[in-house]
Amino acid sequence: MLTVEEAITKLTGAIEPLVATETVPVAESLGRVLAVDVEALVNVPPADNSAMDGYAFCYAAAAAQGFELPLSQRIVAGSAPRPLADKSVARIFTGGELPSGADTVAMQENCTPRTDWIAIDPEVARGANVRRRGQDLIAGCTAVSARTRIRAQEMGMLSSIGVGNISVYRRLKVAVFSTGDELVEPGVPLEAGQIYTANRATLCGLVRAWGMQPVDLGNVADAAQATREILVKAASEADVVICSGGVSVGEEDHVRAAVAAVGAIDFWRVAIKPGKPLAFGHVRGVPLIGLPGNPASVFVTACILARPFLFAAQGCSDGQLATFKARACFARRGETREAYLRARLTAGGGVELFPNQSSGVLSSACWGDVFVRQKSGESIQVDDLVDVLPYS
Repeated sequence: MLTVEEAITKLTGAIEPLVATETVPVAESLGRVLAVDVEALVNVPPADNSAMDGYAFCYAAAAAQGFELPLSQRIVAGSAPRPLADKSVARIFTGGELPSGADTVAMQENCTPRTDWIAIDPEVARGANVRRRGQDLIAGCTAVSARTRIRAQEMGMLSSIGVGNISVYRRLKVAVFSTGDELVEPGVPLEAGQIYTANRATLCGLVRAWGMQPVDLGNVADAAQATREILVKAASEADVVICSGGVSVGEEDHVRAAVAAVGAIDFWRVAIKPGKPLAFGHVRGVPLIGLPGNPASVFVTACILARPFLFAAQGCSDGQLATFKARACFARRGETREAYLRARLTAGGGVELFPNQSSGVLSSACWGDVFVRQKSGESIQVDDLVDVLPYS
């Protein structure tokens, strides 16, 4: 069996990232992957401006006048100020552009109006409450780098430099299907031996949340010919194929043999718990990831193994989940495989486990918000620092 690290290396090493691009409005770019660097065309902010409602003045002039100066103008955000009259102050509001000759803003709470004069608290520091020109971005710098997955904050920053449209990679198409004679669609009454299909909904939801386009091909019966046919159909409609179930060694597990018949299998077992039976190969040149059939195994292997592959195929540079340390609120014996335990962070800075870590218990993933990574052979004691990976 491959280790998790070896499997991720093999997966991400077998990628031909998308090259096709399209132009989209920044306002509609959430979750998309930027195809080219975007440079700032303007300074942000474009001029020194006030961070507070208050009074703008020249600190040296104010100090020479005992911090009592006449009021010479009123500046609101969006207006062009006049140069500051000598030895005077300007009433200014948050976001208002500083007049030339001013270098400091005193908050209105630190000032006392006296008819047409303003008394300023002498404790105000030189240069206080001024947002300097270009303090956020300098014109000509790279504002957002290619291969960045656009979040709300990138949308805001791109807008702040006047960018209306950006070039992004087209959405990766990911075909999804499940195998199993026992599967029926939600909303249909169950008969003896049947269960509702859940894995496709999980996978389509993850794919969509990752900014890609799921292609839901439904369920396929546990039959060799039907499995071969849906594999060929999936490969013709998508950039990547992900299926759940049918990759183990049972008599009704047909995925590996079907892939071998219409493509090739590169590897099919990974030392991960849950999720050991995981296949990777290709069907007529289209990459395929075959996940286990148990719902918690699907969630774990999709997040830990499929996610880095899909992100890299989409052209994104940050496919693996971030890792940090937290204090264990549990004890657990070591496993022969690397385990990804469904868990959640506590208010006290620790991490606790869902009581039932069975591969069939999807409620463990709903209850939690992180994985705890328990390395092969590693025993965990209460208060140990453990590896924690947020779901997203």
